[in-house]
Amino acid sequence: MNKKDHQFYLVREDVLPEAMQKTLQAKRLIERGKVDSIADAVQMVDLSRSAYYKYRDTVFPFHTMVKERIITLFFHLEDRSGTLSHLLGVVASAGCNVLTIHQTIPLQGRANVTLSLDISGIQLELNELLSNLKSLEFVEKVEVLGSGA
Repeated sequence: MNKKDHQFYLVREDVLPEAMQKTLQAKRLIERGKVDSIADAVQMVDLSRSAYYKYRDTVFPFHTMVKERIITLFFHLEDRSGTLSHLLGVVASAGCNVLTIHQTIPLQGRANVTLSLDISGIQLELNELLSNLKSLEFVEKVEVLGSGA
């Protein structure tokens, strides 16, 4: 499998490795404002910070992906004229609504873009949209940062 093509799976919690389960617990503490920092959260669940950072952007509760229908994507793009416009065109043609856009100033021919999307009107599978975005020649990296309002 190409490194750019990540598949997503629905996995029962009890078969997840302990570090992933604790990462989810720490994320819940942070989201609910029960802790002041990531360091506090990982200490409360007895997880190393390195394990938290390893898994935080790769494991999500299923209900957030289904219920919220909002997803945040991070892109690492080549800095070429029209790339953002083309990217947004692919997103719009899939039936997604762009809620926020944040783009960094291009440095050394590369720019980072973060998009928050309302995917309630998506007309294809989320994995298919991600695959379409990853296949764009100017896209070097796409990551799902999270989902939820």
